[in-house]
Formats: sequence, structure tokens, C-alpha cells
Amino acid sequence: MNQELILPKRLLMGPGPSDVHPHVLKAMATPLLGHLDPTFLNIMNETMELIRYVYETKNQVTIAMSGTGSAGMETVFVNLIEPGDKVIIGVNGLFGQRMVDVAKRAGAEVIQVHAEWGRIINPDDIEKALKNYSPVKAVAVVHAETSTGANQPLEEIAKLAKEYDALMIVDAVTSLGGTKVGVDKIGIDAVYSGTQKCLSAPPGLSPVSLSDKAVEVLKSRKTKVQSWYLDLSMIQAYWGQERFYHHTAPISMIYALHEALRLIKEEGLEATFKRHEQNGRALQAGIEAMGLELFAQEGHRLPMLTSVNIPDSADDVKVRHLLLERYGLEIGGGLGPTKNKIWRVGLMGYSSQRSNVIQFLTALESILSELKIKINEGEAVKAAENYLNNHE
Repeated sequence: MNQELILPKRLLMGPGPSDVHPHVLKAMATPLLGHLDPTFLNIMNETMELIRYVYETKNQVTIAMSGTGSAGMETVFVNLIEPGDKVIIGVNGLFGQRMVDVAKRAGAEVIQVHAEWGRIINPDDIEKALKNYSPVKAVAVVHAETSTGANQPLEEIAKLAKEYDALMIVDAVTSLGGTKVGVDKIGIDAVYSGTQKCLSAPPGLSPVSLSDKAVEVLKSRKTKVQSWYLDLSMIQAYWGQERFYHHTAPISMIYALHEALRLIKEEGLEATFKRHEQNGRALQAGIEAMGLELFAQEGHRLPMLTSVNIPDSADDVKVRHLLLERYGLEIGGGLGPTKNKIWRVGLMGYSSQRSNVIQFLTALESILSELKIKINEGEAVKAAENYLNNHE
């Protein structure tokens, strides 16, 4: 007979999902309402305002799409791009590659601007592409490249997009809630994220926001949006004043997102960013003190996702297996060209806690020592604690 689910205790410190705050889990157990119930519609209104808060935007079209972050990516491209449109995409990791795939499926002529995995996209290369392929419909980059831990600066590229009258599209799946996105200040026209990273809700929704300029592009389309399910011209009518039925909203997930965003607002955006910054840098200080090397470009490393070069003598899978088996601690491995070459350690949302930094460093040191991997024993926790004590 099938039995009740009884799961092992896990500490989620991989590239996502992150641990979910107990209040969010509690919110998901709230009884269902109809998706057109006045009380639920009010929850939707509050959720939209909270999404605007974390994105730091006044964009009217700011909603939670049903689906994960990849659904948000597809939403942006299928709504704003028509066959034949030229799109410049920065590719320095797996999710830049995914952007390319999605844009091509929408019929775009894609101009790829490459950087080595782990490094950031050079704005000069974006400008060259804008000059060489004008007119360009959109420029797209990944803010926080989950596959590498690289933190892409947005301001200069956004200025270039505006100068060449192109839309600025940003993947903020891993960055939203963990570091400043600043949609209005930077001048981002279309942005999407996911609930399972720094927002600390389960995977299942993708917060999306469009500027007025992007909305005008959507309204002036010459062809129908290729996806009925992701067609914002219809979905915004459900989230907006019209409340025109499109599809049954994932009610419990919207409860979860509402509570997750409320918790961020209660903590305060700047305090949330500071917590991620301090814990992430402490973790990185500990890893380097242990004698390991960080993978992402120095000066452009994410605080909420740290990529670590695996020592030559270490077995990637074995170390991760031992972390999970002995300590219930999950981290991620590399993807694509970094497979078996890096570990990816997340400190996102509710998982970004001082105690988790210390627990991970202690567990990793214990395992590497046992496996006779050369490290500086006893230095990692000391360095992390020292960093945290000096930056409180």
C-alpha cells in the first residue's frame, strides 16, 4: 500500500530550490478560495504590490505567471518578440543559452554576445553588436547566472539599450530578493524571476514585470502571441481591473508568494540584501581560507550563489553524496562545461543564515579531510566567523 510521505530532513544549500520559511508553508495550508472570490482577488492585488516592492518598480503590468522561472522567460520572449526581430543575448552560462533557444523558438534573429563561463558580459561587446545589427528589438542578459555564480552589472547595458531604442530584458530568477534589481532606476523593460530562489517559496510561479514601453510593444504586435497560455494581453486582464477569466490560478502558490514577499517587506529590502551579502561573503572567505578556489570572476561574484573549483583529487559526486547522506545537506554540481569541475553552494532566502554558513564549512572540511584532500584544516570557520563579526 502507498504510505504517507515521510521525508528525510534536508538543508537546501544548492542552486535552488531554497528552504521555505515555516510561515510560507503554513500559508499554503490555508483553505482554498475560488479564483474569482473577492477575498482572493484582494490577495492578488496585494501580491502585485509586493512584487512591485521587491522589483522596485511602479510598472502596472507586474504579475505572477503560473509556472516556474523558465515560464517567465518564455512569457517575456513570446509576448515581446515577433518573427524576424533582432535580439542581442549575452551568453556566459546555461541560462543565457536557454534565452537563445527560447528567443529562436519565438522566431527571433538572435545575435549572441559571448563571455567565458564564470565571467561577465562586456558592455563594449553589446555596443558593437548594437551598432553592427541595428535596428535591434531587444537586448537580454542574465543578472545572476545560476550556472556559474557570476553577477552581471546591468546599468551600462541598460543605458546602451535605451540609446539604441531597444528593450532591456533581464533574467532575475536568482537575484530577486537577494540583491538589488532596481527595475525603474536602471531602466529595465521586461524582467522575470522565480519563487524558489531568494523569495523562499516553492517553485511554481514566475513574477514578471513590463515597462510602459514594453506594454506598447505588446499592444502593437502584428502577429498573435504564439502561446495561448502565456499571452499577457489576456492574462493581464485577469490580474487587472477587468478580472476577465483566463485560467484557474494556482491559489495555494499565490498564498505562498504573498507570504514570502510579506516576510521580505517585514525584514526590509536593504536588510534582506545585507543579510545575503554578509552570509555569502563569509562563506566565500571560509572557502578560500580552507585553501579552495572560487570559480566566478573576482569582483563579480554573487553573494547568494557561490561557485567553488573542485580540487583535482576530489570526487565531485562522492563529496556531494556524503554531504547529503551524513549531514542532510544539499549542494549543486556544475552544468555543461563545468560539470565535475565546480560545486554550487546556495545561501538564498530563508537558507541564507549564519548557522548554515558554519554548518556547511564544518561539514565540507570534515569530508575533505577524511578523503585526504589537502586543505587548511581549522581555518574555514574561523575566517567566516571573523568576517561576520566584522560586518555586523
